[in-house]
Amino acid sequence: MPDFLRSIAKRTGDLMSADLSTDATSAGETRVPSDPTGLHRVLEPVGALPQAAHRLDTRADIWPDEVKVTVSRLNLDAASFRQLITKHQGAGEAVRAEVLDIIRSRGKMQNPVTGSGGMLSGTVAEVGPDSSLGLRVGDPVTTLVSLTLTPLVITDALANWDGTSEQIPCEGYAILFGRSIAAVMPDDLPAPLALAVMDVCGAPALTARVVRQYVDRGAPPTVCVIGGAGKSGSLSLAAARDAGAGHTIAVVPLQREIDLLADKFLADIVALADARDPVALSAAVLQAGGPADVTVVCVDVPGCEGGAILSTEQGGTVIFFSMATSFSAAALGAEGLASDVTMLVGNGYVPGHADYALALLRAHDGARALLEARLECEAAG
Repeated sequence: MPDFLRSIAKRTGDLMSADLSTDATSAGETRVPSDPTGLHRVLEPVGALPQAAHRLDTRADIWPDEVKVTVSRLNLDAASFRQLITKHQGAGEAVRAEVLDIIRSRGKMQNPVTGSGGMLSGTVAEVGPDSSLGLRVGDPVTTLVSLTLTPLVITDALANWDGTSEQIPCEGYAILFGRSIAAVMPDDLPAPLALAVMDVCGAPALTARVVRQYVDRGAPPTVCVIGGAGKSGSLSLAAARDAGAGHTIAVVPLQREIDLLADKFLADIVALADARDPVALSAAVLQAGGPADVTVVCVDVPGCEGGAILSTEQGGTVIFFSMATSFSAAALGAEGLASDVTMLVGNGYVPGHADYALALLRAHDGARALLEARLECEAAG
């Protein structure tokens, strides 16, 4: 058994015999050793990793390899926010109440329907002596791991959020584990803009990697980004161009998103189609210069798997970055269409992804203008 798995197995045994209450540690209490994956913070079910856990320990006292962050802003992922706002028919007070209930009951932000969460920004409040994250007290940071595995406490009842935007101003604290990932916020960008970029930085990094593989083989690919006017979509378009794509297609569902992309120089052609309609989507992509060698799915609604596969050339690649994706539907759909495509799950992490996404934003005025416009729309309600 590898040393890493042996360590997890041992700590799981330790946890099964430990009392992990959410109250602060009392004097003389013996705590189980911390685990870099956060196993020591799992309350139930014991042995699960934090992302899969039903409830996490949110005590404020940190273990030696942990970091405590004073939270100033949450960023809900797009699929989770859409599900919540749709469920409550746009009623912000109801959305806010449900988000608070989720955090209080689970010790983290994990939408029970989508399974997704988002990420946060704040200021480092305390650093354990054994932390390897390279952070210092006072650093302004954003997490690069999901809220679905981050112990989180909100202390202001989200009083300054109206429930109608993905970004949530708040007060509280969060805990980072030994193996968590965080980045110091850049000082040349407004915090909401930097947070929006960090939230999706895995998408452009993986898109660039896949496109470069085609380019290195001497075949600059046709790249189609479904949801090209969104945060991850616009940066993925910029990344495709940056990596040497031969032709870029953005697919959007509304005319106003075509207008949003106009003159941004991110796509060669912008196509209008509902990604949930596989025939209409594939026809639109074909008319725009497809089928695509690389299709990147960045939409926040379910039911787009078949259209993405149908829009992709035999032997091509589909990258799913949406938390609304059904991976069983994707696998069975490709089989049913006799489609020989490689399907990748965008897991949100590629080495150097945060720096790369920020560099893209700085280099592509169109991508920055689009993200700023989206943030202004959110702020205006």
